[in-house]
Amino acid sequence: MIEETKKKNGTLDMTEGNPFTLILQFGLPLLFGLLFQQLYNMVDTIIVGKVLGKEALAAVGCTGSINFMIIGFCIGICNGFAIPVAQSFGAKDNDNLKKFITNCAWAGVFFSTVITVLVCIFARDILVLMDTPESILNDAHSYIFVIFLGIPLIFLYNVTSGILRSLGNSIMPLVFLIFSSLMNIVLDLILIKPMGVAGAAVATISAQGAAGIICLFYMFFKYRHLNFTRGDWRFSGRHALKLSSMGLPMGLQYSITAIGSIILQTSVNNLGEDIIAAVAASIKVNMFLCCPFDAMGSTMATYGGQNVGAGKLDRIGKGLGSCVKIGAFYSVISFAIMFFFGKELALLFVDKSETVIIERMYEYMLANGISFFLLCLVNSVRFMIQGLGFPGLAVIAGICEMFARGIAGFVLVPTFGYVFVTFASPLAWVFADCFLVPAYFGCMRVLKKRQNEHSKRI
Repeated sequence: MIEETKKKNGTLDMTEGNPFTLILQFGLPLLFGLLFQQLYNMVDTIIVGKVLGKEALAAVGCTGSINFMIIGFCIGICNGFAIPVAQSFGAKDNDNLKKFITNCAWAGVFFSTVITVLVCIFARDILVLMDTPESILNDAHSYIFVIFLGIPLIFLYNVTSGILRSLGNSIMPLVFLIFSSLMNIVLDLILIKPMGVAGAAVATISAQGAAGIICLFYMFFKYRHLNFTRGDWRFSGRHALKLSSMGLPMGLQYSITAIGSIILQTSVNNLGEDIIAAVAASIKVNMFLCCPFDAMGSTMATYGGQNVGAGKLDRIGKGLGSCVKIGAFYSVISFAIMFFFGKELALLFVDKSETVIIERMYEYMLANGISFFLLCLVNSVRFMIQGLGFPGLAVIAGICEMFARGIAGFVLVPTFGYVFVTFASPLAWVFADCFLVPAYFGCMRVLKKRQNEHSKRI
């Protein structure tokens, strides 16, 4: 049945064939989807900066770390839900595949409801604790409150697209994101001027919700031949627990990493609105240029999940090696873009008269760009480890990043100033890599030992 699904619906079995080719075949559509997703995030920031001014840009920018902490937690949970789906697909276990898919829905409703209520209540208090300047506090709260209200829509898209990717289908999530990106840009142009920064947030969650709804309808019609029964849709505590055991650690990994970003943002907030605006815009450029690394991570999670489910451990190292080579090549290209065109990219966000912001942006982009290979290792290895079924180790990697950014925020930035704002992320990547690389080899030893013991019992 799963083999039939693969042939009829464009899904991709990554347990057979050349790993390098499979990674490109799966990862490129995923990359384009991430680029479009970051495009409409960046368009929000560009239009806010150009239409509403640098104060509004700073207001949206200072919410970036709390946004990353909460929305990253949600996306991490959804990505974790996808791991058991990928493993069941790789193992050709149709019964568990259907139960995991349906229980993703039940678990998603529960987590999205609880998270939405909690963060909407405490959003303003968190911004105050972060020393958000009074002059931009109201705008910052207006923006992030609307984003948080849209968490159920964010869950809807990320759960459905995660399931599609677990089945090897990275094409259709791209198609849906292209549509939603164009929708977001149109809504930005319509809503930002009359509604202010809240209009940018409404545009973002509306576009994300539209993509999620389309994904849901696509799955309903294209995967009917999996023959879901009423019994498949009953809540299963065992399957929900397995989903949660994968999802919560991955969500925590994002949030723990973001705590370090919040500490750092608090230090940045004490450096003035020009620095806040420069960092906010620089992060948007970085997020766009880092999309290939995010695509590599999601590809490794699916690749690792399918191959460990199929028991093909010999393919895992080959796939990771291919991914790292691709990442090394792209790291050189991305740094060249920042080096030669960094100041031109800054002009997308502010007028050329804002020379201080432009210079600070250029410094930030260069410091991060020259370290991108470290980020390539973080994403590729961490997501591979998650796909292999060791999500707790990703949490430890997140703690390493949090610790490094905490040092930067508490000690280095107050002592030495802006220069250590620019090097905070590279420092975090070094800390994470020092843990992740040995952890990967440890995971492989555990898996090989389990496989040998299983072979002896047979």
